[in-house]
Formats: sequence, structure tokens, C-alpha cells
Amino acid sequence: MHPVDYIIVPSCGVGLVAALCQFLIIKKIKLQPDDDSEASADLKKRLMAGGENAPEKLVPEIYDKIMSGAKQFLRVEYAICTGFCLAFSILIYALVSWGTKSSLQGQLTAGAFLTGAFTSMLCGFLGMMIATFSNARTTLACAHHGYTLGFNTAFRGGSVMGYALCSLGVFVLWVLLSFYRTVYPDADDWEILFDCAAGYGLGGSTVAMFGRVGGGIYTKAADVGADLVGKVVAGLDEDDPNNPATIADNVGDNVGDIAGMGADLFGSFAESTCAALVIAAAAVEGSHNTLAEAGWDAMLFPLAISAAGIVICILCGFVATNISPVKDEPDIERVLKVQMVLTAVLMLPVIYYMAVVLLPAEFRLEGVRLTEDGHPAKITGSPFKCFICATMGCVGGLIIGLVTEYFTSHTYVPTRELASACKFGTAVNIIQGLALGYKSCIVPVFVLSSAIYVSFQLCDLYGIALAALGMLATLACGLTIDGFGPISDNAGGIAEMALFGPEVRRRTDALDAAGNTTAAIGKGFAIGSAALVSLALYGAFVVRLRVKTGVNILEPVTFAFLIIGCMVPYWFAALTMKSVGKAAGEMVAEVKRQFSVKDSKGKTLLDGSDELKPDSLTCIHISTEASLYEMVAPACLVILSPLLAGTFFGVQAVFGLLTGSLGSSVQLAISMSNSGGAWDNCKKFIKNGFSDDPELRYTKNPRTPDEIKAAPKAKEAHDAAVQGDTVGDPFKDTSGPALNIVMKLQAIVSLVFAAYFAAINNGHGFLGQAAL
Repeated sequence: MHPVDYIIVPSCGVGLVAALCQFLIIKKIKLQPDDDSEASADLKKRLMAGGENAPEKLVPEIYDKIMSGAKQFLRVEYAICTGFCLAFSILIYALVSWGTKSSLQGQLTAGAFLTGAFTSMLCGFLGMMIATFSNARTTLACAHHGYTLGFNTAFRGGSVMGYALCSLGVFVLWVLLSFYRTVYPDADDWEILFDCAAGYGLGGSTVAMFGRVGGGIYTKAADVGADLVGKVVAGLDEDDPNNPATIADNVGDNVGDIAGMGADLFGSFAESTCAALVIAAAAVEGSHNTLAEAGWDAMLFPLAISAAGIVICILCGFVATNISPVKDEPDIERVLKVQMVLTAVLMLPVIYYMAVVLLPAEFRLEGVRLTEDGHPAKITGSPFKCFICATMGCVGGLIIGLVTEYFTSHTYVPTRELASACKFGTAVNIIQGLALGYKSCIVPVFVLSSAIYVSFQLCDLYGIALAALGMLATLACGLTIDGFGPISDNAGGIAEMALFGPEVRRRTDALDAAGNTTAAIGKGFAIGSAALVSLALYGAFVVRLRVKTGVNILEPVTFAFLIIGCMVPYWFAALTMKSVGKAAGEMVAEVKRQFSVKDSKGKTLLDGSDELKPDSLTCIHISTEASLYEMVAPACLVILSPLLAGTFFGVQAVFGLLTGSLGSSVQLAISMSNSGGAWDNCKKFIKNGFSDDPELRYTKNPRTPDEIKAAPKAKEAHDAAVQGDTVGDPFKDTSGPALNIVMKLQAIVSLVFAAYFAAINNGHGFLGQAAL
């Protein structure tokens, strides 16, 4: 055991214990009386008081349907992922062994890949299970105990996912590295060790691609179908129990926003850590003062940052649930914002302390920056420089989160202006929503550019990797806040389907509206970290190839593939959005069919038939089949594009592909995610009566003179908002957030197969003419 091990292992243990404790607290809220506890006795009283029509009687049934649908989807999706990963691991073994001329390296890389893939699946499964476990309990907490317990239940549900995922990810990687160190105990061989360990990041990102794309198609097929027929055509409420697509919609929130997001951010953590380790272990020509020679503690400094972040996030979680809890509706966004700021601020001194303790006072790094005479620059690092790099990422992530909140929350001007645009119809709403998304790119791009410039100047590529890790240092908090959104959304759906009163729905809608904003913040955070991660991986790829002349984008093959790389995100977005449209069309047809069926008395579901029941299983089947079939083509595009470019046109083609894909993906991902988030909150701003303008306060049954007078205009504005939200659904939950995996996965594939590319015709590829 080394000093760094005493930071990593206990931190992971504390994270897992904290996750278990939060789970046990949530479990105290009973869905059905099952013992003589005080909670069960209270539930028995409510059931007796409500009689046969007690909403509490319907909650377990709805909860079981959502849980069953989520399990069914993940079971099939992970079976497909397992088969793909086993086949891909054989390819990794074969190509890495051939490229490195070492079967041992091929075996270890393939082993790391499978370890990362199955850890990602486990994290996604645990996240989905706790989210579905918490949703109905959040509904009951809002119904019987108000905002405080309702918020705490959803927040604790998200924190279980955050603490468990981060702890498992860090601990499994530490175990993997410790095992590989027994194979390569000599510091001179650690470069090979960390090259092999890069497969861990590839495994995590591969599963994330399937989870993000498959889950995104699933949830948006159901959501769009439910909205178009249920709300726009039939005039039903958001989660009316007569709408057969609502269960599939609620299932989709879990498999897409929980399992998909968990796997996505797990991949970011794994890849940024692997990139930092590969760069740190690179041998520096003509120098002996390297991080590898400084020892194992210095090498695992990136992993220690992530481990310490778990403890900081746990401590800050008590502020939200115990020290300064939510007491009323306006407190929700404030408490969540405090979490973001507090974790980032407290993380900075911790990073500085670990840099001073674990890193040598001065060390040399392998860089790619060139001097004026064309020779590689001599890069000298220090603990303070590393601290500044990590700080740029940590503070940058906070700024991106706050900017995302500004553009997507109905508390601020942009979304309120979007709501006002709905008075003039759907087209105006969509035009302004697109403009809002484009405008929201400006500050995040400047923040990322600043972080990249400063980090690159101080510590070259290692600095960029540390900036990515600094942004991900508060990952447990980011996952908590992100998980809060789908849990709250499900809680609102269950409240509607169980026929709770309007006050309960108002509480769950308030949590859901804040959850939409936090989900958008989580997506912005994921995209920002993905940009830094992919650049760090790109740098590790260049370092791994020993390119001493820099990357010249004016090389013909490089520039040609730069243009192709810029196109790949649009190709990917086209595939995923078309898949959502196709699946949504099938869902619309099925919902319309069920609404048209008449019982023996000539009544339909919409007429309140006592004989007909919504067939939610058929809708779940449509979403499942569509998502599993349609996720294959986008995943193959991302994984195969760098492989084909490197195989046939050489490493210079891969340089161009990665450059173009990174630059294009960032803008497209931010704009799509923020447009979609703003459209969603715009709809809730109108529907829930948050506006002071009577023409924007839509109520299904207007009562006051102002409401009656403005009812037709309010209905038109509401319908325009719903249609805008329908357009935004695949933007924010399918294509937009999946684009960050595009840039990461292409870069990690390139890094893992770097030796293979270099071995083909001296890096020229079978058809290319470029030279190293």
C-alpha cells in the first residue's frame, strides 16, 4: 500500500456506505404496509380513510409497471451490449497484439475493456434501480409531507446513484491498475501498463454509447407519441392515466436519463483518468525527472482527485437535506445551485493539498507543443501548475452549469421570452428556441477555450487532462443533481396517474421543473467535460505515436478528414433523430388505435369506458424494439470511423477526423441540449401557471373572469409550447447529449488502437500517403 492508496480506497468505501445509508432512508417510505412500523401504520390509516378510491392504492401498481418495463429494456439492451463487447474484445486483442507484437498487451487491453464495459453496465443498472425505487416514494412524500421530504427523497435517490457510481468506478480502476502493476512492476514499463489500462475507458464509453442512444430513442419515442396524441389531439393532461404511452414515457426517463447519463459520465471519468495516466507515463527523451520516476503516488494523482471528490460531495449533500433544506417551492432551485457552487469551492483546496503531497516539486512531461525552431518544447510541471489546471476545469464546469441554468430555467429571461413567443404560434416558438440554443453556446465555448489555453500553456497535454478531471472532480454531485430530474418527473407522472389532488401535482411539477433545469445542467456539464476529455485523449494518442513534428492540419489527408470529422456529428444526429421520428410515428399510430376502440356500450378510453384499459405493454414493446434496432447504426458510425480512417489512410487521417469531430460536436451538442431544455421548461411555465400573463396561464377548466377571457389564447399558447417541446425532446434527450460520447468514443478508440495504426505501412495506412 502506498500513501495514495490510503486516499483512494477509504474514499470509495465511504462513498459506498453513504449510498447505502441514503438508500435505507428512502426505504423507510412504504408503498404498501408490510410490518408494524410507524410508517406502515400511517399508510394503513390513509388507505382506510381513502377507501376504494385512495390514490395510495394505485401507486404500487403503477410503480410495478414502470419498474418492470425498465428492467425488461435493460435486460435486452445489456444482452446486446454483452455480445458486442465480447466480440469487440476479440478484435481489440487481435489488433493490439499485432500492432505491439505482444500478445500480453493485447490480452491486458482486452481485459481492461471488458472490465470497463461491465462496470459501466453495473453502474447503469444500479442507477436505474434506485431511480425507479425512489420515484413512487417521492410522490408519496410530496402528497403527505410537503416539499421538504419530497425534495429530500428525490435528491437522496440521485445521490445513491452518484455516490455508488463514482465509488465503483474509482475503486475498480484502482484494482485494475494495482493488478496490472504486478505484471509491470518496473517504472520503465509503466508506459505499457497505462496503454493497456486505456481499454477501461473504451469499455465504459462503448456501453455509454448504447445506453445513451438506445435509452434516448426509447424515452423520446414514448414521450413524443404521448404528447402529440394525448395532449395536443385529445386534450389530456401530461400523464393522464387513460393515455397508454405514459408508462412507456416514465420508463424511458429511467433508461435514458438515468442509466444512459450514468454510463456517459462514468465513461468521461474513466477516459480522462486514462488519458492523464498515459500522458504522465510517457517517457521523456533526455530527461530522468519524470512522474514515473517520482513513483506510484505521483502517477495516481489523477485518480486521487476523483476519490477525494466523492467525500466532498457527500459532505455537501448534508447541506441540501439537513442543514439548509427545501421548505417551499422557491427554495428548490436555490438549494440545487448551492450544491453546485459549494462542492466546486470546497474541492479547490483539496486538489491543492493532494498536488503538494503526491507530486514532486518539479517534473518533466512529454509535450506536443513546438518551439520556434520546430523542436518539441521542454515542459516542466509543478504542483501549483497542476492545481491551476485542475482549477480551470472545476471552475469552468461550474460556470457552464450556471450558464445552462440561465438559458433553460423558467426563472430567467430567455425561457420566459420563449413562452411569450408561444402566443404567436408554434413556428415562432421553434424559431426563437433554436436561436436560444445557438446563443447559449457562446459563454461555454469561451470557458472551454480559456481552460484549454491556460492548461496547455502550463502543463501541455497533461494540463488538459487535469482540467477534465477537475471538471469531473464533483461528478458525484453532478450525478445527484442530474438523477434528481428523472426521479421528480416520474413522481409527477405517478401522481397524475394515481389521481392525486392538484396540490400534490403542483409540488411534483415544481420539483420536475427544477429537475428539467438540473438535467440540462447535467447535460451541459457532461458536454463540457467531454470536450476536455476528448482533447486529452487526442493528446494521449499523439504522445503514444511519438509524433515529434506536431499535427499539421494543412496536410492534404489531414485537412480532408477534418472536413469529414466535422460532418460526423451531423450524420450521427440525423440517424438518431430519424430513429426517434420513426419510433414516435409507430407510437402515435398505436395510441390513436387504442383511443378509437369502443366497448360494448360504444364508449372509448377518452369517454371513460369501464371495460377498456390502456394497453401500456404494447407501447413499451414498440419503444423497446425501435430503440434496440435503431441504436446499432449510430454506434457503428462512431466506433468504426476512426478504425477505418486509421487502417486505410493512416494516423494523419485520424488526426483530422478527431479535430473536426471535436470542434463540431461541442457547438451542436450544447445548442441542441439547451434548446430542448428551454422548450420543455417553457411548456411547464405555461401549463403550471408560473406566468403573470393571463394569456400564458393555461388551465383546463378556467374559473376566474381573467382565465375565461384569456382561455382560447392560453390554450393556443399551450399547444404551441407542447409542439415546441415535442421537437425539443430528441434534441435534449437523444441527439444532443449523445454527441459528447461521439467525440470521446472516437478519441479513445484511436488511443487504444494507436499501435495498430502505426504498424500499418509505418503509419501511412493501406491507402494513405501521409508520413509520421
